Amino acid sequence: MRLDQLQEVAVAALEDIKARDIEVIDVRPQTSLYDTMVIASADSNRQVKALASHVRDKLKEAGAPILGVEGENVGEWILVDAGDIVVHVMQPAVRAYYNLEELWAPPAPVRRRAAAA
Repeated sequence: MRLDQLQEVAVAALEDIKARDIEVIDVRPQTSLYDTMVIASADSNRQVKALASHVRDKLKEAGAPILGVEGENVGEWILVDAGDIVVHVMQPAVRAYYNLEELWAPPAPVRRRAAAA
């Protein structure tokens, strides 16, 4: 399955159970471990667990290999590793604390000052 299709499946699965603030980040320039990171927020441990489980099931149905799921016991932050795509489902406080978007977003272009004439 193509990467863009996996992204669509993951985002649709998150939207099915009302995930908030879904963000898709292309991390190919930063790492060779995977291509895409999807980050979403949920309001409670129960919703985090339900979202992660739904994402795992939908990606598996679509033919993606599920390499691992971390954090299911606590439910504040669950990571679903599907090879080329990794999905993080987090409660808002945990998401704000770790701020993965800032860590993995491509760096802003650096503007250089023009030399004085």
